[in-house]
Formats: sequence, structure tokens, C-alpha cells
Amino acid sequence: MLANLIEFATTHYVLSGSFVVLLALLLFTEMHKGGKSLSSRELTALINNEQGLVLDVRAQKDFSAGHIAGALHIPYEKLAARVAELEKHKAKVLIVVDAMGQHAGGASRELKKAGFNVAKLSGGIASWRGDNLPLVK
Repeated sequence: MLANLIEFATTHYVLSGSFVVLLALLLFTEMHKGGKSLSSRELTALINNEQGLVLDVRAQKDFSAGHIAGALHIPYEKLAARVAELEKHKAKVLIVVDAMGQHAGGASRELKKAGFNVAKLSGGIASWRGDNLPLVK
């Protein structure tokens, strides 16, 4: 099977090269649709300057186990129905946080469509913990 793939790629190098380029472009655009990705340090700076607000989209049990201080909580599954609750925060950057980054892009896209200035924590709460930053319960 691998030998066939290699044979195809070498025989049809223009087609294979085009596929790789298109795949890279697709990945690049999908990763950037949900807004800017922030590091833990950038998130902290926005919060300290009162320019950002953390929106945690994890499940209730995960949020209760530990979250970033001052974070609002709306589970990912309920975000579309509860987006009106965020209207009063439109002047700030909403920083979407999830477990490891798997839902932040989708939530950010939804919020961007609704007119919010959105960013996401790169790597989610796992990267926050990895940087040994505090969580509140």
C-alpha cells in the first residue's frame, strides 16, 4: 500500500504537490478562522489591563474542578442559545478557553459571527496548568 502511494506520488508529482499545498492552505485557514490564539502571558496581560474577559466553554464539572479567576462559564453546547448574555461585554476581547483547544475555534467562530472581538487560549486550560498558573474552584 505504501509502495503504491510512493509510486503514485513520484509518477504524478504535480498532482501530489498540488494536493499538499491545498491541504496546507486548508489547515492554515481553518486554524485562523476562530480568531487569534493567545498565550497564557498574553491572556493575563489582557485581563490585568481590563481589556479582556475569559469565557470558559468546558462542561460544568470541569469548570467546577478549576477555572481561571473571573471567568464566565457557558458550556460549548449551550453557547448559541446563550450568546445574548455576552452582549454587555462587547467592548472587551472575549478569550475563549476550553480543555485543550478542541472547541475554542468553533466557539470563537460563532462569537465572531455575532460581532464579538474574540481570541482563544492556545492549548486551552491544559496550557494554563502547564504554565503553573492558578485556578480557582
